[in-house]
Amino acid sequence: MKNTAANSGKRKREQMGIEETVKPTRMELLNIKNRIKLAEKGYRLLKQKRDVLILEFFMILEKARDLRGMLNEQASRAYHALAIAEAYHGIFEVENAAMAVSRASNVEISVKNIMGVKVPDIKGKYTPKTPFQRGYGVLGTSAKIDEAASAFGECLYTVIELAKTENALLKLLREIEKTKRRVNALEFVVLPRLRRQAKYISMRLDEMERETFFTLKTIKGKIGSKSKTMVDDGG
Repeated sequence: MKNTAANSGKRKREQMGIEETVKPTRMELLNIKNRIKLAEKGYRLLKQKRDVLILEFFMILEKARDLRGMLNEQASRAYHALAIAEAYHGIFEVENAAMAVSRASNVEISVKNIMGVKVPDIKGKYTPKTPFQRGYGVLGTSAKIDEAASAFGECLYTVIELAKTENALLKLLREIEKTKRRVNALEFVVLPRLRRQAKYISMRLDEMERETFFTLKTIKGKIGSKSKTMVDDGG
């Protein structure tokens, strides 16, 4: 009983709100029907966008998992090579060689558009370098430092690829949440409200038509009775 009374009260409040905000005219009904069509179209498009973004998210997520596993393996080998180089040359000499290493090359940054979401597209390809290309001198170093430098070079480009992938995941996740909120707002708030308004106007127009018909019928009956009375009086 309580639930029934609560639902009835809710419907009455909604009805009062509709009466205050909607004019029961045919023009208003036509406008609301057009708004319903537009909202339904937007709802379908946003659902499609949400589904595509979710599919893209899981595809990139799988790639990110593979990259993180690859990076863990590469980092393990790189730190192992670094430990050997430090044991052989000492930390000071290894740090000097690291400070002399030239900046990474072959790195390009652009923007990729995924269903309206702009994500950074960082492209880089690892190419093995000779000690001369790395920037540190040959004297005072050995193959141990070369191996460590080469191992960390491989890690660098995996880190770049992983950073690009995880940044794209973050942006896609934010856009998915935003799109889901819009879809839910249209499905559970906007469209139900517009449909209630259209239903209310249709009901009011039907009532007005019945009232008009009844009034005209009454007037016609009165005119007919009056005419009959005048004929009888004239006879």
